Amino acid sequence: MSYRLQGSLLEVCTCKILCPCWVGEDPDFVDCKSAMAWNFQHGTIDGVDVRGLTIALAVFIPGNVLDGNWRVTMFIDENATDEQAAAIQGVYSGAKGGPVKELVQLVGEVTSVERVPILFKVNEGKGILKVADVAYAELEPYRSATGEVTTLSNSIFSTVPGAPAYVGKASKFTLKSEPLNVDIDIEGFNSIQSDFLFEHTGCDS
Repeated sequence: MSYRLQGSLLEVCTCKILCPCWVGEDPDFVDCKSAMAWNFQHGTIDGVDVRGLTIALAVFIPGNVLDGNWRVTMFIDENATDEQAAAIQGVYSGAKGGPVKELVQLVGEVTSVERVPILFKVNEGKGILKVADVAYAELEPYRSATGEVTTLSNSIFSTVPGAPAYVGKASKFTLKSEPLNVDIDIEGFNSIQSDFLFEHTGCDS
């Protein structure tokens, strides 16, 4: 079981800026409700080409992120073939090990896995994420006085293990999910962008 996935992350949540989950603190408002998506600009999973595809999660985190027990609905790009969708789901279920397993082991329940249209767009640091009629976000990173993107590195938690995160703000974030009992429409809360490379060769014990 092996994979090599390279691409970009877009993530938004109901915490203030910066989301305390990333440094292992409790969320700002008891729990954290989030939408996150990984777009594969290049990628293979056990020889299956998944370039150009996206996987997204709607997430309810009941307390401290490191305590786990996340409730998640998984969304796989409707453009994926059955083979591609199965390969992606295998990685994000943790079954194929590696750095993604380290992240998804915090998930306690997956309410469903759905094939839906996903819009994932990043242009000059500004991002747009739309997952069917479930989630929508507009986000952009903070920048230094010289225009460099503000980054967070070496945090105790990350949705892009091994990669720096670009700290930002979501000017718009909506998330409506009956399985997660979430219905929000907010502005000016936390966002994260990143570029990642996930590699894994061989089997985990």
